[in-house]
Amino acid sequence: MISIYTDAATKGNPGPTGLGILVVVNKKQFQLTDTISLASNHEGEFQAAIHGFRYLTTNYSRQEVVIFHTDSQLVKDAISKSYAKHYADELATLLQLMDQFETVITRWIPEKENHGAHHLANQALRQVE
Repeated sequence: MISIYTDAATKGNPGPTGLGILVVVNKKQFQLTDTISLASNHEGEFQAAIHGFRYLTTNYSRQEVVIFHTDSQLVKDAISKSYAKHYADELATLLQLMDQFETVITRWIPEKENHGAHHLANQALRQVE
């Protein structure tokens, strides 16, 4: 089983954005960061999830059960409805990546339970400032 936590940190809206991805497999953590020069916070949340699932698709088997944790209600709702009015392209990319796995469970979590990914996103944001 794989647990993935994602988050984005944006300075300004839109503005420079840091992406944080924390992957936990067999009690081992993999920390990933990336940056976007200009994005809204919502775009950043989608991009963090996309980056995280790209990592998973290149490093793990499709038979793995993936539990995806996000503190973005927008991302969670878009996935469950397969619809995002303003982020259709990002959602399509994310769903395509998620479909590479037989089982993906998406869970919304409060921000206070997403410290690892949040810290990584802020760390990445400091690199672009």
